[in-house]
Amino acid sequence: MRQEKNIKELDSLDIDFLGLIFYEKSLRFVEGFAPETKAKKIGVFVNAKKEYIIEQSKKYELSFIQLHGDETPEFCKTLKNKGLRIMKAFRVDDEFNFELIKEHEAHCEYFLFDAKGKDYGGNGIVFNWNVLDKYKGKLPFFLSGGISMDSIESIKEFHHNKLYALDVNSGFEIKPALKNIELIKEFIEEINI
Repeated sequence: MRQEKNIKELDSLDIDFLGLIFYEKSLRFVEGFAPETKAKKIGVFVNAKKEYIIEQSKKYELSFIQLHGDETPEFCKTLKNKGLRIMKAFRVDDEFNFELIKEHEAHCEYFLFDAKGKDYGGNGIVFNWNVLDKYKGKLPFFLSGGISMDSIESIKEFHHNKLYALDVNSGFEIKPALKNIELIKEFIEEINI
């Protein structure tokens, strides 16, 4: 997000997290705009250099770093040792092997499970959430990937003891980086019924 008015409107909905995309190939690339918000700011990075992540974390006062690329456990550990709070995203399909993410657990506070698509994120597609039955890890996770108003019944039916939050994005946009506040408000009301 990168429009002050839109962010203030979103703040009025009392959301918990606000994503800022620091990936140049994304239509939502945010660098240069530092929003004021009540929500915790999550900086999203894709295979970025450690120095860049650390610099942006300080500059934008990020609460969390979301690593959405192919970052290793050692990379996460290095950033954690610099005092950053890490959320590691994984692109999931029906063949995803949850054993491969265990080594990340010691260095992260959250995982994020997104749909595997042609890009590192923002594909607007939903994956088979039933595959998450195989996730037996310790960390709570954010559920992401193509969530929209059409997802409400599926969300209500989905149960996992490590589900922490829903990550909504393109399904609630008027255009990239501009959220449809009324639609998000309606979504929150429906989910909280």
